[in-house]
Amino acid sequence: MDRRLALAAVAAPPLFTAALGLTHPARLTVEDAEHWQMMHTVLLPVFPLLALGPWLAARAVHRPAAVVVGLLGYVYACFYTSLDVLAGIAGGAIKAAEAGGLGIVFPVAGDLGDIGSYAYLGATALAVGLVSRRGVVRALPGAALVLVGAVMFWQEHVYRPWGVLSMVLLAAGWSWLLLVAQRHDDVAGRAAAGAVR
Repeated sequence: MDRRLALAAVAAPPLFTAALGLTHPARLTVEDAEHWQMMHTVLLPVFPLLALGPWLAARAVHRPAAVVVGLLGYVYACFYTSLDVLAGIAGGAIKAAEAGGLGIVFPVAGDLGDIGSYAYLGATALAVGLVSRRGVVRALPGAALVLVGAVMFWQEHVYRPWGVLSMVLLAAGWSWLLLVAQRHDDVAGRAAAGAVR
C-alpha cells in the first residue's frame, strides 16, 4: 500500500472523530438530543475505521499476526458500533422524544462498548508489540501515544477534552508506528538490493 494512503487511513478517522468530538455535549439533554443523535449517526461509519491503525501497523510488520489484530479490530468494530447505535443514536432519539428509557439503554450500550474497547486495546497492544520488534526505541513514541490514546478512548469516548485528545493521540501514534514499520521495510529492501549487486 502506498505510504501516503496508509498514513491517511490511520490518521483521518481519528482526526475526523476528534473534530466532531469537539461538538460532543457533555451530557445528553433535551436541548442537545438532536445534535447528539446526528453526531453519532455521522460517526457510525467512522468508528469502525479506527481499527485500521492497529491492523495496518501490524500488517506492515508481521502478516500472520495481523490476522489476530484484524480479528480484534472486527470485534471492536461490532461492539463499539453497538455503543454508538444505542447510547448515541437511540439515546438521542429517546431523549428528543422525552420517552424515558435511557436508564435501560445506556448501561447495555456501555457494556457492549466495553467489549469493543477491550478488543481495541488488545489490537493496539499486539500491534505495538509487533512494531516494537522493529526497534523499541524508534517505536516508543508512537507506542506511548497509541496506548495512552486507546485507554483514554475507552474511558472518555469522544467527550471533550480527553476523548478528543485520545483521537489526536491515536492519529499521531498510528502514523508514527506505521512510519517505523515502513522505514524498516525500506532499509531492508535497499540492503537486499545492494547484496544482489
